[in-house]
Amino acid sequence: MRLDQIETPEMIKTLSVDELQELAVDIRNELVSTVARNGGHLASNLGVVELTLALHKVFDMPTDKLIFDVGHQSYVHKLLTGRYHQFHSLRTYGGLSGFPKRSESEYDAFETGHASTAISAALGMARARDQLGQLHQVIALVGDGAMTGGMCYEALNDAGNSKTRMIVVLNDNEMSIARNVGALSRYLTNLRASRRWSDAKVAVRSGLSAIPLIGKPIARVISWLKDAVKAIFVNEEQEGFFDALGFRYYGPIDGHDLPGLIQTLEKVKALREPVVVHVLTQKGHGYDKAEEKPEIFHGTPPFYVESGNRRKVGTLPSYGTVMAQTLADLADEDERIITITAAMPSGTGLNHFQNRHPERMIDVGIAEEHAVTMAAGLAAGGMKPYFAVYASFAQRGFDQIIHDVCMQNLPVTLLLDRAGLVGEDGETHHGVWDFASTLPVPNLTVLAPRDIGELRTMLRWSAKHDGPCVIRYGRNSVDLSARYSQAESFTPGKWETLEQGDDCMLLAVGSMVETAIDAADMLAEKGIHARIVNASSVKPMDEALLREIAGKPVFTLEEHVYTGGFGAAVCGFAADNHLPAPRKIFALPDAFVTHGSRSILLDVHGLSAEKIADQIINNL
Repeated sequence: MRLDQIETPEMIKTLSVDELQELAVDIRNELVSTVARNGGHLASNLGVVELTLALHKVFDMPTDKLIFDVGHQSYVHKLLTGRYHQFHSLRTYGGLSGFPKRSESEYDAFETGHASTAISAALGMARARDQLGQLHQVIALVGDGAMTGGMCYEALNDAGNSKTRMIVVLNDNEMSIARNVGALSRYLTNLRASRRWSDAKVAVRSGLSAIPLIGKPIARVISWLKDAVKAIFVNEEQEGFFDALGFRYYGPIDGHDLPGLIQTLEKVKALREPVVVHVLTQKGHGYDKAEEKPEIFHGTPPFYVESGNRRKVGTLPSYGTVMAQTLADLADEDERIITITAAMPSGTGLNHFQNRHPERMIDVGIAEEHAVTMAAGLAAGGMKPYFAVYASFAQRGFDQIIHDVCMQNLPVTLLLDRAGLVGEDGETHHGVWDFASTLPVPNLTVLAPRDIGELRTMLRWSAKHDGPCVIRYGRNSVDLSARYSQAESFTPGKWETLEQGDDCMLLAVGSMVETAIDAADMLAEKGIHARIVNASSVKPMDEALLREIAGKPVFTLEEHVYTGGFGAAVCGFAADNHLPAPRKIFALPDAFVTHGSRSILLDVHGLSAEKIADQIINNL
């Protein structure tokens, strides 16, 4: 059966193992060709082809519920659940999401985009099933990288204690985005080595069961020897970890051995207790370029299949690269500077800092809450910590930002990468709530550079600042130095006027400064002269300038949701000081923005330069 013939997963249940393996080849070809064209998460999906096939062959989705952790490894699931003919639209505006989406298919049981959530969600769905007297299975497919997040252990502890019937499939590929770190990674490594013990145990049980009459009594007699024999193969704590949490443990199992996967899942399906199935897979399996460099093909832009080289190569260094190189320079002079990442050294650019100061870059794994509080501890201990993290992932540490950093007024700097619309990854990855969460917090300075030059200046200022600070910057780096020179120093609470004009005032933040410049050029063609203000200090604001321009037509521009953002803060200041409010706040709506290219999404929501200019003309 060809991949293009599969309309539901029911159609693969009648296929033989050989036919399933042929189908796996077709799936991998489709994954590589589509992601090469559209970009996306390739290595993780190539690694779960056989596992996803086995899950759909053994279980009865959508009656049974399959919940993905993170969700970027759900492409194979989409191909098997009637979405092959839409798969070419993956991650494009109006097309398939790169993550599970309940509105997209009844087979997508739960929406996920951040790590460590699947076990909690699965336990909730299992308890709902039990409360309603239903009988279906609930399966959480969890990557080993997600197991560095604390939510997994809260959920495992609760599930094991309650004895709720559910299945956790631990997809162990030895790395998340960066190679996994910490005690858990070492523990899973030991579990992989313990397969000799598992094989020996199965052989002994099978042999005893074959002996008539005396087999079971002999098994009881020799059971007390188990611990002594086991010590030859594996440390006691290795297999006992999940047992201690109340889970039956199966594994490790070869994640590319279809017959073995199917056989194990069939056994597990019959159990009436919480179970962990430990599966070993290879990221990028089946495509040599992704096997060699799985971290490069974790989330990749479009690329050439033959070479693996990326199609789009920007000429500017990324914000993350500029940040890391600047911090490395500052660290040469200040031994207190130390950096932190949550499993994203390459994504945030901190690998460049690590190259120069390896002893001063800490990777905590996918554990943002821990990272923030640990940073607070570092600062309390006399260090100058910088935590680089995607804006959408920083949301997970909101409580820690308030209580552990800002309440103690500690000099921790949060570097929020991918702030604003990130494009094709969609709702779960857009960083558009950071102003709303950080502006109300006392002691916190909130900054947004206009370009890479101002980022450098802000970082140099932050190294001398004795308090908490947030610096947010977008995915696409910008350099405005050819048109506007960069000031030598930075002063919070002081805004920069880039162009003079009396007809209207454009107060722009971060990524929207470039858009404001383009919009002002369009307005000038209509005889409207705009004053362009780079409002890079979002907190504190430039109150003197706001009073100066009171009574003029003011427009604020930000790549952030309307509620709680920069424009709302300007309105609040105006109300408190009996000043006229801005004519219009250009911001994103109170809605979750779908996936698509950033340029399309900005235009759809009225934030392209053309649409901003048109709306200002109509307003004036």
